Amino acid sequence: MRLLLVEDDDHVAAALSAILAKHGFAVTHARNGEEALQAVLPTAQGERPSYGVILLDLGLPDQDGYQVCARIRKLTTTPVIMVTARADVRSRIHGLNLGADDYVVKPYDTGELLARIHAVSRRTTGPGASDDTGGGTGSAGEATVLRLGSVAVELPTRRVSVDGEPVALTRKEFDLLALLAQRPGVVFRREQIISEVWQTSWEGTGRTLEVHVASLRSKLRMPALIETVRGVGYRLVAPAA
Repeated sequence: MRLLLVEDDDHVAAALSAILAKHGFAVTHARNGEEALQAVLPTAQGERPSYGVILLDLGLPDQDGYQVCARIRKLTTTPVIMVTARADVRSRIHGLNLGADDYVVKPYDTGELLARIHAVSRRTTGPGASDDTGGGTGSAGEATVLRLGSVAVELPTRRVSVDGEPVALTRKEFDLLALLAQRPGVVFRREQIISEVWQTSWEGTGRTLEVHVASLRSKLRMPALIETVRGVGYRLVAPAA
C-alpha cells in the first residue's frame, strides 16, 4: 500500500517511514501543506496518485492543518488519518467534520497507528468499497431508503439528508448511522458496533466510536437521535412522525 505521510519534522518522518516500510508500506513524504496538496493532484498526464491512506500531521509550518485536511478531502476520497496533539473531543470532532476518517493523538503507540491505518484502508478496499465521498462497505446493495423523521438514509447511494438538505458524512459515520438506523430502538453493544463498522475487535477503537457518535449528533443537528445506553452501547431513537 502507498501511504502519503505529511510531517514537517524530517527526523520523525524518517523514523516513521522506516517503521511503515517494515510493515509493507511505500511512503511518500510531504513536509508541509502545499507539498501534501500537490501530492494528491493529478499528474500532467491526468493520472491521479493512488494512496491507500493519508497520514496528516496537523502541526504544519505553512498552513493550518485542519484547512489542509478540508482541501485534501475536496481533491480525493482517500482516507485521511489526522495526527494531533490536541486530545479534546471538540478538536477531534472538528477534524471529522472537515472530512478526516480517523485520528491519532500524540504521543501515540506505533501499534495503535498501524491498527488505525489498516482499519481505514479496509473500509475502502474491502467488498463493496466505493470511490464516492461516502464510500466504504455497508449495506449499499439494497434499494432501500430509511426514513427517521426528517432524516433520510439512502443505503444504495450512501447519502443522508435532513429535511431534504444533504449532510456530508465520512465513510465510518455513514456506516455507523446505517447500522443503527436499520434497527431503530435496538441497543447495539459497543463491541458489536466496532466489529461491524471498524471490522476489528481492537479495544482502542472505543474512543473513536464515541467521537464518531458525537460528530453524527452534531452534523445531523439532532443530539437525541443516538442515545447512549450507559455501560452497554448505543441505540437510535426514531423521531415521532
